[in-house]
Amino acid sequence: MDDRLRLDQRPRFDEGPRLDAHLAVDERLCSKVACAREAVATVTFDYADQMAALGPLGPGSDPHAHDLCAQHAERLSVPAGWLVIRHEAMRS
Repeated sequence: MDDRLRLDQRPRFDEGPRLDAHLAVDERLCSKVACAREAVATVTFDYADQMAALGPLGPGSDPHAHDLCAQHAERLSVPAGWLVIRHEAMRS
């Protein structure tokens, strides 16, 4: 007998309770590891031009964008020689 599981027998990773299930549909968490604060900003990176753009929370469909809470957005650091562009709303 074949020990491999059929596709319909394999466990699904999208089943079960989500850690952020208490959040409203439009709320997202900070993408920093071990941070459970609500995201308020989105940062995107342009590696070719060595730039990072930080702005208000984006639509969430860009796989190259990362959501940040207020604390991590304020403390954003980039590699030496990179330029950080902050949206007017994100300036201190």
